[in-house]
Amino acid sequence: MRATPSPGPFAPAPGTDRHPALDLANSAFTVPGGRRVDLIGEPADADQWLFERGFAPAGAGLQQWCAGQLRELRAHVRALLAAHVAGRPAPEAALAAVNEALTRAPAASLLRWDPERGLHREVAHPVSHIVEHALAVLAADAAELLTGEDAERLTACGSPPCDRYLLRNGRRTWCSTRCGDRARAARAYARRTRGPSQEPEGPGAD
Repeated sequence: MRATPSPGPFAPAPGTDRHPALDLANSAFTVPGGRRVDLIGEPADADQWLFERGFAPAGAGLQQWCAGQLRELRAHVRALLAAHVAGRPAPEAALAAVNEALTRAPAASLLRWDPERGLHREVAHPVSHIVEHALAVLAADAAELLTGEDAERLTACGSPPCDRYLLRNGRRTWCSTRCGDRARAARAYARRTRGPSQEPEGPGAD
């Protein structure tokens, strides 16, 4: 049974509902003051993260190695997103890691039957392969995000020190209301502290 991801004090960035790979990339981020938040930093956290997104049953009991595999894929996905946003070539190590993850789970959906659902198709992945299946799905979504129609909307939050990614909607370049408020407050403070000689002149002045 899939649970609803808990937003906690940090609202999901635009686009994470469409792309679990974007959600994975944003599972580690920096908050004001330089504090680093990691939503999958411990095995129990990774367990809950996967359960809330329908990748694992409740209480799957991930071990440190499995959680480490998830964090490693996150690092490679973030490297690819950063390169894309900056217009740089994709890092070879990140490409290799994502391609390797794509092969970890069967691609074919098998025909199944049970009393509640009747005939249905389901990707086979043994309980022991929960993480491999999650990595494959996340890697496939990362590839779709970077090559599909949403790729041109992908951007980084424009409110330092936040380092989350989002899908841009119009001119908006921040990932949350909190970051937007902070960016506007910073601009207002900069205007207040500018000396008279620094004030822009002419009809185009802000």
